[in-house]
Amino acid sequence: MRPLLLCLLLLTGLPAADWPQFLGPTHDGRAADAEPALPDSLPSELKPLWEKSVGSGFAGPVVSDGRLVMFHREGGDMTTEALDARTGKPAWRSTYVTDYVDSFGFDNGPRAVPAIAAGKVLTFGPEGRVTALDSATGKELWRFDTASELESPQGFFGRAPSPLILDGRVIVAAGGTRKGSAAGLAALDLKTGVVAWTSVEDEAGYASPVPGREGEILAWMRNQLWRVNAADGALRASMPLRSSIDASVNAATPLPCGDNRWLVSAGYGVGAHLLRLTDAGIEEVWRKDRALDCHYATPVRVAGHLFGFHGRQETGMKLRCISIATGEVAWECPDGLPGGTLLAVGDKLLVVTEQGELWVVRASAEKFDRLASWQILGSGHRSHAAYADGVLYARDSERLVAVKLR
Repeated sequence: MRPLLLCLLLLTGLPAADWPQFLGPTHDGRAADAEPALPDSLPSELKPLWEKSVGSGFAGPVVSDGRLVMFHREGGDMTTEALDARTGKPAWRSTYVTDYVDSFGFDNGPRAVPAIAAGKVLTFGPEGRVTALDSATGKELWRFDTASELESPQGFFGRAPSPLILDGRVIVAAGGTRKGSAAGLAALDLKTGVVAWTSVEDEAGYASPVPGREGEILAWMRNQLWRVNAADGALRASMPLRSSIDASVNAATPLPCGDNRWLVSAGYGVGAHLLRLTDAGIEEVWRKDRALDCHYATPVRVAGHLFGFHGRQETGMKLRCISIATGEVAWECPDGLPGGTLLAVGDKLLVVTEQGELWVVRASAEKFDRLASWQILGSGHRSHAAYADGVLYARDSERLVAVKLR
């Protein structure tokens, strides 16, 4: 089926796959099945197809219909740009003025990855502005200010969860209130930006909302994990889940693990939790401390194992593989790192380290097997990369690169 599908895609002139939102086409860090597998034999050197200078922020790129979209900050402007994904040639550019200042002086740019669907690009700025742009022209279609309309607080590092487009709605984790009612989550009409519903009384964290069971949204916020109906925001279930330390964050997004099971993990003593969503609520399958404590990067699942970064960024991380069934550690990379992010393409992992290296690692539970590594970026950055049609798109604090891997 895979060779036939690839032939059909080539004949129709369509890209093999897209990466239209945070964590890719299926919200789990995996490339689409239409993407051919990466080879075991890889070149010793890797030169970018193209590269481009970028402003501040930790929002990674997205790709749809042969076009890449980047959200970053240039001086006092929050900038959304569309580029040809193969050449880097500019298509359009849209900006708005911002006065956002990070509370910790860490970075004044956006954190939330854009989302593309139904001919629209959605961004969520750290100052709280949700903006809908026409994906063909960059024309602003509507805007919504969560700070003024929902009393969304800035938090430690501004508004950071990526928007989720689902069933004609834009779901944002605002962590606010609306006319005295809870508005931790808000659903905006995709066409108009009008509020469709608000729900849950909680502060926003840094994990992004994702589709849960059919017709539901799963959102890990500052204090609890929430299950709500996608249609009206009605609460299905919740589970208290956070560190007792005030200076802590929930940043890794809940990851689907099959059979209605989800991995939820954080550092600061929270640990890794495998949870099952049932008709009655949320039940814990297992909990493991110091097995896969995810500080900021969401892990990926390949077959019956999870691959991700364990440990705090300040003290060093290790890339690990753990069993979904038991939570036991199968292996860990012997090299310590400040941190990094990863995604999966078939049976390979693409790891972008905070040192600016790209690793290709075999997604096997037997041992850590790094097939290749290249220096593609500068150090000190932690945004998630995108992968579409055999090309990896990654950025640091100064530039965006496109590297072809097949």
